[in-house]
Amino acid sequence: MSSHNLKKLFAIFAASTCLMADAVAQDGKIGFVSTERIFRDAAPAKAATAKIEQEFSKREKELQDIASRIKSMSEKLDKDAPVLSESDRNRRQRELADLDKDFQRKQREFREDLNQRRNEELSTVLERANRVIKQIAEAEKYDIVFQEAVYVNPRLDITDKVIRTLNNSK
Repeated sequence: MSSHNLKKLFAIFAASTCLMADAVAQDGKIGFVSTERIFRDAAPAKAATAKIEQEFSKREKELQDIASRIKSMSEKLDKDAPVLSESDRNRRQRELADLDKDFQRKQREFREDLNQRRNEELSTVLERANRVIKQIAEAEKYDIVFQEAVYVNPRLDITDKVIRTLNNSK
């Protein structure tokens, strides 16, 4: 897509957004919800985080133990290097390299699994939050509720209300 077409597309998007916001502002009620705050402060999000931490604590401890072993082996190799034969030094360097390679693999798998579980849990929290937002919007006659914005006037922010409702619902 050329620069000119991109600028044209952006101008159309900006104009339509302004028109929509203008129309809603004249006749309607606007709200805003901070998804980041919901993920940080809502009880279901905190419970999901605690659940994930508990699920992954054993693997995290194993990684910490391997990292400590690598550090100890490396320090011992550095200390012993001057008195080791070349074959012993090479053998210990290979052992250290193999352990480090295994550690890197396990660490990568841990991060991937952790991110996947976090995404699963937080998507469940987001689904619940969206249901609550919709209930509040319908009950209080909001015409539109935004979840992401560059700037929001605090009087439009209904995040606290959504968090309270999430915290009180089971």
